[in-house]
Amino acid sequence: MTNVLLAALCSVLVSVLLKLARRRGVDVGQAIAWNYVATLALTLVVLRPPLAPLQAAGAATWVTLGALGLLLPTVFLALAASVRHAGIVRSDAAQRLSLLIPLLAAFTLFGQPARDMQLLGCALGLLALAAMVWQGDRTAAVDAAATGWGWPLAVFAGFGLIDVLFKRVAATGLPLGSALLAVFALALLVAFALPVARRTRFTLGNALGGLLLGACNFANILFYLHAHRALPDNPALVFASMNLGVVVLGALAGVAVFKERLGRINALGLLLALAAIALLAWG
Repeated sequence: MTNVLLAALCSVLVSVLLKLARRRGVDVGQAIAWNYVATLALTLVVLRPPLAPLQAAGAATWVTLGALGLLLPTVFLALAASVRHAGIVRSDAAQRLSLLIPLLAAFTLFGQPARDMQLLGCALGLLALAAMVWQGDRTAAVDAAATGWGWPLAVFAGFGLIDVLFKRVAATGLPLGSALLAVFALALLVAFALPVARRTRFTLGNALGGLLLGACNFANILFYLHAHRALPDNPALVFASMNLGVVVLGALAGVAVFKERLGRINALGLLLALAAIALLAWG
């Protein structure tokens, strides 16, 4: 379970670094771009993915990979905005609750039979999401709707769609390492095009911040893969522990370190999120 804990810790560190970026004068857009330099390089060196499967991949697979290459940096920017405006607690919970989207797609679009615990988990998850983004009386003080609840919902929808697309890629038989290599390479191009279009000046500080962000991002993936390899007969345990760990650690980081304030309904949403993830994992 050490790998699960490290994976969850690295996932929360990504949100923490995004939270600290503006305070340290780091341009988030540039940092996200350099993040893909790190993840691409580490994928090549550590995972050593084969290139032959990419050469043999069909047009439909490349369309899906291209969609992922476009979505990853875009949703990463949404996560950064959510962390800034809504906080780490809400953002990490929304990211982890995004697992509802591929599940609901499987039930409604692909005819996968749903068990009672899974349906209950989905219902609790949707209630949790609504409670987590609830603003109550503070809504009037919010400059725009997106700053209050729009960004966490964008994170929820974006990561859910990414999960669906990765499942489509996996269904083609393309090895995960090869898929990650292609997606990170495409995401790198998109991520660098955005600050270039904005004509922002590239600096060493932004590059170093982005490389650190990428190292944490890749470590999250690597430790999660190691956890599944160490516990091949308990995928539900790994899945649940990872998601629950991120929600709990994110809550601790947001409340204890950054003094984020949660109302009673928000706190209830956090508890519902934990219950929903547990039900979905063992349902």
